[in-house]
Amino acid sequence: MSSNELSIIVPTYNEAENIQPLVDLLANTLDGIGWEVIFVDDNSPDQTSGIVRELSQENPRVRCIQRIGRRGLSSAVIEGMLSTSTPFMAVIDADMQHDETLLSAMLTQLKQGHDLVIGSRYIENASTGTMPEHRVKISRAATLIGNIVLEHPISDPMSGFFMLRRELFESVLPSLSGKGFKILVDIVASAPKSTRIDELPYHMKKREFGDSKLSAIVVWEFFTLLANKLFGKYLPLRFIMFITVGLSGVGVHTLTLFILHKTMQVEFLIAQSLATLIAMTSNYFLNNLLTFNDSQHKGKKMIAGLFSFYITCSLGALINIAVASMAFNHGVSWWLAGIFGAAVGAVWNFALSSTYTWKPSRNDS
Repeated sequence: MSSNELSIIVPTYNEAENIQPLVDLLANTLDGIGWEVIFVDDNSPDQTSGIVRELSQENPRVRCIQRIGRRGLSSAVIEGMLSTSTPFMAVIDADMQHDETLLSAMLTQLKQGHDLVIGSRYIENASTGTMPEHRVKISRAATLIGNIVLEHPISDPMSGFFMLRRELFESVLPSLSGKGFKILVDIVASAPKSTRIDELPYHMKKREFGDSKLSAIVVWEFFTLLANKLFGKYLPLRFIMFITVGLSGVGVHTLTLFILHKTMQVEFLIAQSLATLIAMTSNYFLNNLLTFNDSQHKGKKMIAGLFSFYITCSLGALINIAVASMAFNHGVSWWLAGIFGAAVGAVWNFALSSTYTWKPSRNDS
């Protein structure tokens, strides 16, 4: 609709039952405002995208973007915003836990000069509603950690409910990682110091249909986003994730070696070999799930990928030893030579894993 001034982006995955009720709520609260709603659906098995398309036949304010082979709230929001041309854009969850009546006030704040307006659960006259206590604690902890990377400290950086000017979105777009589920942290961390931000209180409502998307993967992606904002200027995010998984492999190796050699009295060479194999296997599956989740191996491909990773890491180990030995023989102290060898081996493993074990993806960063 040519008169629209506000686009509302709703990332979805298995939210079929919430589509019609949410559109009805938006229509009631945005009467007199030119608006559209774009549901960005990650190919939900419950046919969310089909329901949105059916609704769009009757309601020209409703649009659907169905993504195949891609997942993630942040990238969904970015694609949804790129599909619009309105001067103002909002993000709201499909589960109707956000207070849609706040959208009009958010729009007013933007028109009065603010660049970004956030719906907050942690300021005066706001609450987390019926959200379970453990979820509140996780959110509070993430808020404290999230503000470490923000030049604009805010009360609720974990909020998925906000509205911003197109000019702000376009200015931060080149810096957005597009990873994970916390797009607001990404936007605020990338925003210039002059950005004018306001927060409005709301009471979080109870989810009526569908399931919460919080999982260990979501938590991991939040921390990788923070790592990207802190260190992304110096090292690629994917390499940081690869090294983090590698460090976990050191723990797996040490624990396995202790159990086999010290507890079960297995000969050291055999115990060391088995511990190395188990650590490499652990690293493969964690990297497949976390580091290279956008080109993740599934089914039979996991077997071929695992053996490819074995070969890559074995070559990396040989390079590690060769480089460390050469450095040591040239007078470098033993500990520095060891670190240098490990670093070269890690870069080798990452380069070959990215090229051969997991095929490069256009979403690499």
